[in-house]
Amino acid sequence: TYTSIALRHFLRMTKNVTGTGIQKRNFTLLGDPALELAFPEYRIEATAINGISTEGATDTLKALGTASISGQVTDLQGSVLDDFNGILYPTVFDKAEVIRTLANDGGNVFTFKSRNRILYKGKATVTGGKFTFSFVVPKDISYYYDYGKLSFYASGDDHDASGSFDRVLIGGSAGAAGLDDEGPEIEVFMNDRFFRSGGITDASPTLLAFVSDSSGINTIGSGIGHDITAVLDGNSNNPIVLNDFYEANTDSYSRGTISYRFRDLEEGMHTLSLKVWDVYNNSSEGTLSFNVNAAGEFILQNLANYPNPFTDRTSFVFEHNRPDDDLDILIRISTTSGMLVKTIEKHVPASGYRIEPIEWDGRNDYGGRLGRGIYVYRVRVSTGTGE
Repeated sequence: TYTSIALRHFLRMTKNVTGTGIQKRNFTLLGDPALELAFPEYRIEATAINGISTEGATDTLKALGTASISGQVTDLQGSVLDDFNGILYPTVFDKAEVIRTLANDGGNVFTFKSRNRILYKGKATVTGGKFTFSFVVPKDISYYYDYGKLSFYASGDDHDASGSFDRVLIGGSAGAAGLDDEGPEIEVFMNDRFFRSGGITDASPTLLAFVSDSSGINTIGSGIGHDITAVLDGNSNNPIVLNDFYEANTDSYSRGTISYRFRDLEEGMHTLSLKVWDVYNNSSEGTLSFNVNAAGEFILQNLANYPNPFTDRTSFVFEHNRPDDDLDILIRISTTSGMLVKTIEKHVPASGYRIEPIEWDGRNDYGGRLGRGIYVYRVRVSTGTGE
């Protein structure tokens, strides 16, 4: 505490006595000088590329070839931390490009280098301070030979680490690449997996897509028309590019998740089309519709049970517009003559707009199996605020 007070006093005095010119306060650092910057505590280094040590000339990553990267987490002295266990977040960049400014303000044109094209972004397990991950290099790389870059971040229970490696040679094409002429598999939802096309959302729903392909998903963004894109309400002139919103699953380059949140959509029905490419430039498309309903009158819709008819069990589902409320659900099942045979009560903290399936095994309130026939059910739902 005394150190923090002394440092603040030192900064204040320094600002006050630094001359009298008009520029004297243009550069002032704000913050608590007693706090440490949030740099990762440990280091990450690449040790091998396709089994070849990084201490010498590395192997070349070629288009449509499989790449395998190994590495380790070390302390600042370079010793491997064999007690570090966690998740690695690697990003593999293609070669740097020379970018020229447009000089729209009439000034000079400047050039600089930037790495905008991501060959792979995923997650891998770190065990005993060491890791290995693999991926298929996209077809859309720049084919000339130059150095790309590996960027790493890892988090464990109590510590984190970071590092990079910029001597990975990228270019050319793999001579014996396998054949792949099928696009990715796509599952598209809004907010959660329970969503069904035509369901209810709020005005700022999250697009949630689960995609898979044996060769991997293309996120490089350098091939014309090969971006991951979403088109809202058929507005194909303004597609939403989602390359940066894809992340591969842990220890897998063939499966991953796309997550993107919309903002302030108009009420009413909307359509969405999602297009995804694999690294061989095969594409697939997924579509859905959703109904934006602001928090007005409490409503239920799309009440159903499945399977129907059933033999030993069925599940009740419905949609609602109270995603963050506690719901008390009462299901009464009767014969066609009106005799009550089963009552199901559930208290559900709702996390989405579609209720998690509520299962019934076809037995009455006393545990007896009901006979074959037609049964009628009525659902009553109450919110925590009494609706």
